[in-house]
Amino acid sequence: MMPWRRHRRSAPSLGPQAQADAWQLISLLLDYPDERLASLRPLLRESASGLPEHVGGPLLTFLDRLETVPLQQVQSEYVDTFDVTRKCSLHLTFFLHGDTRKRGAALVQFKQAYRAAGVEMAEEGSELPDHLSVILEFGATTDSASAWKLLNDHRVGIELLHRALTDRESPWRPVVVALRATLPTLQGDDEQALARLIAEGPPQEEVGIDQSPYAMDPALEEATAAQPPTPQPSARADLGPTIPVGAPR
Repeated sequence: MMPWRRHRRSAPSLGPQAQADAWQLISLLLDYPDERLASLRPLLRESASGLPEHVGGPLLTFLDRLETVPLQQVQSEYVDTFDVTRKCSLHLTFFLHGDTRKRGAALVQFKQAYRAAGVEMAEEGSELPDHLSVILEFGATTDSASAWKLLNDHRVGIELLHRALTDRESPWRPVVVALRATLPTLQGDDEQALARLIAEGPPQEEVGIDQSPYAMDPALEEATAAQPPTPQPSARADLGPTIPVGAPR
């Protein structure tokens, strides 16, 4: 068992509503910036202002920049940061498993958590289930406890993402700072595990694996097919291309 999984038994420091608002805001701000995001800026600022300072402050810092930089430039910076630079991946299983077959099994765990809560990923045009925007929207709107476990299972990956954004002096660093403020801090064995990942990088397994960035691991479909069907609630939501997020509540 990964040493940082002990955090799954810890409790959030924010109240349920503040945590939901924070996660939904962070989900929106880590998604690809488009015209819709630009139109939501006043509402996003109002919501961030209502959060505790250690969470809302970094989000307001990012929103300040979002209001002064042309959208096309923000979009170009987003692609250069998250779609080109693998150290800044928003797909959490990559940090622990790289492009190996173990990553397929890890992706299945995310899908199973969503299904157990009565939601399904869209079949076409969707992000992988371990994308931070997807996980955070799921936690904000559907099942905070399951999202808490998933985020803390991959807490070291979030720390690696934060360090990579810090090294790049990325404008998205404050958004991840806000996310870290909603989660337990790393301690003891966690720091040792982090040091190993920094030194060694994600594992690699080149034989028989599509090496394109974030390719779907062949083991995912195999493991999914092997899983017995999970009973579904009568009403099911669709997580969509990334989850069709709404305005912060």
